[in-house]
Amino acid sequence: MSVEGWRTALVLGGIRSGKSEFAESLVSKAPVVRYVATGTSNGDDPEWAARIEAHRERRPGSWVTEEVGADPSRLVELIAAAGPEETLLVDDLGGWVTGRLPEGGRPDALADAVRACRARLVVVSPEVGLSLVPTTKVGRAFADALGEANQAVAAASDAVALVVAGQPSWLKLDDAAARPVALPEVIAPPPPLAAAPIPSPTNGATPAGTDALTAPTMTLPVVATGLVIQPGMDLPMPDEYAGPQATDRLATLDVAGAGLGALAEVVSFAAGTQGVAVPAPWQSVRVLLLQGDHDGGAAAGTTAGESTRRAAAARTGEGALARLAAEAGASLQVVPAPAAAPIEDGPALAADEVEAALRFGWRLAEEAVDSGVDLIVLAACGSGTEAAAAAVLAAGAGAEPSTVLGRVVTPGGRIDDEAWMARCATVRDAMHRIRESPRGAKDILAELAGGDIAIATGVLLGATARRTPVMLDGPVGVAAAIASRDLAGQARHWCLLPDHGGNPAVRLAADVLGLKPLLDLRLDLGEGATSLAALPLLRAALNLAAALPVHPEPEVAAS
Repeated sequence: MSVEGWRTALVLGGIRSGKSEFAESLVSKAPVVRYVATGTSNGDDPEWAARIEAHRERRPGSWVTEEVGADPSRLVELIAAAGPEETLLVDDLGGWVTGRLPEGGRPDALADAVRACRARLVVVSPEVGLSLVPTTKVGRAFADALGEANQAVAAASDAVALVVAGQPSWLKLDDAAARPVALPEVIAPPPPLAAAPIPSPTNGATPAGTDALTAPTMTLPVVATGLVIQPGMDLPMPDEYAGPQATDRLATLDVAGAGLGALAEVVSFAAGTQGVAVPAPWQSVRVLLLQGDHDGGAAAGTTAGESTRRAAAARTGEGALARLAAEAGASLQVVPAPAAAPIEDGPALAADEVEAALRFGWRLAEEAVDSGVDLIVLAACGSGTEAAAAAVLAAGAGAEPSTVLGRVVTPGGRIDDEAWMARCATVRDAMHRIRESPRGAKDILAELAGGDIAIATGVLLGATARRTPVMLDGPVGVAAAIASRDLAGQARHWCLLPDHGGNPAVRLAADVLGLKPLLDLRLDLGEGATSLAALPLLRAALNLAAALPVHPEPEVAAS
């Protein structure tokens, strides 16, 4: 059993209730855990020593054990000094309370440390309040002190669980975001057509498979570990050797001409993200269609309700995006995003809405990867997305709004210059409003971006953590990529840009991020459609690269 959104948790339970095992399960997927032991071995009590040894044997080898010892203040110092990237498991408060007797006293310092803790923290404690009142003075003092400590830590924690007979029940979930939010329905792709088998590579390279997806990562699932999304996260990079090896191998293939041309880049990209020199074509693709409107002048010139209509059409398999997804055999998920307030008047989103959107996007990526998806396509439909993206580029890349805002074209094909000028003025007013505000990634998302770009940023980060590539081709995707730079610079290396489509925002973001468009189709069918239109060609390149044999004459292949 797991919940989302908490940073600090208290796990209560009686003797042999399974509380320690449950607490360990909450942090079991963290790469490193600092296990803070409050009790010490007693050489005069073999049974107690055996219990401690059993606890030690149960812990993974990557866990680091620290003993509080005889000084109870040491626990407070450890919790207060823990950094945001750390995970701590304290087991348990009973030993800490024992060390404070007979002086006792209120555990205010501990509660304050838990409340201010920046790390992921799980505290285990015995629940003795359900038993009889102890018959000895020392026993009553212990029960009283432990009860006060439990109450204080519970009040300071985001979540509290009670374990009875190995069954956990959550007693407290402070944050409304801690309750799991249902993910949107996934529209399954039609059954794929039978394809010819690809011959096995003959160069001894490891075949592409699930290894790249199941390999350990520096950052593990946010749902399981409660990772705090913050600047400077250490996420995985693609394999630095596989890409060049794949490129070198292409030069040896038995082809009549010079080879794959610009499509050689997609082979190198796929090799790096899959960690093999002979990458496989993407088999399971998930399209995430983010539907989020932006109020105020950002949406000048758009038809009211247009994004809702397009999202509804996608759900029923209509429209360019849904039809292209069906042709590509890709699943489709329509993701409603919170509407953004007018950026000329104030922030687009509240800070807590940004945090929730980032976590939700990360969950979307994780759920996709867990279901077998090996490529994510970011799509969007929403009024005002172009202006919001321009604002993000203006703040994050120093762009002039008028240079990254494309022309406003009405459904009838007419160019609306008045609407374009209104959007430019809106972005400039917003930039003036925040001229003295911080320019961190989360600040930009809150002030200018809105829910769709914030969710897209979370998707990029979650996909990066799970070593899964993302295709993007529109303003929402590239704005999310710009925002992700401060949170995790590795994310851009997992992004594939098939075409800039002539969009000035996409073109500039590609230059800033170092993304090289593979094609020059200049399609304008809505964000995400270009990626799906290009996908069969990219798959064909990967199929050829994997299936073609090496030229029989080495000197010819090398020339």
